[in-house]
Amino acid sequence: MTRPTPELHILAVVCVVTVLMWIPYIAARIVTRGPMKTLANPDPSFAPDPAWAERARRAHANAVENLAVFAPLVIVAALAGVSTPKTILAAQVYLWARIAHYLVYTAGIPVVRTLAFMVGFVATLTIAGAVLGF
Repeated sequence: MTRPTPELHILAVVCVVTVLMWIPYIAARIVTRGPMKTLANPDPSFAPDPAWAERARRAHANAVENLAVFAPLVIVAALAGVSTPKTILAAQVYLWARIAHYLVYTAGIPVVRTLAFMVGFVATLTIAGAVLGF
């Protein structure tokens, strides 16, 4: 079996981080509503999630949306044999930008949230450029 490229390894870490992002906001929901209402179908009579938990939910959704673009680009790069110091750095930057985005979005820090998003966006474009030969 061949070793995955560093970018594929980082993609796997991004996937694990993304899949764990639901835990804080579901934990908050359990504390706010109790376990049975958390497991029940949504109902408008249930207590709303705390503001930070709703932001965490939206940050998680945003992470999934961006992963839908980042992941295929990393996979295409690996299939095409494109792995350079620039693409490795871009993948690393993407990982840390997405973690920062989740944390600052959850904390309600708007400007830093947007900057973290943009850093991840540029990292994604960097990998796309490498795949497309730019």
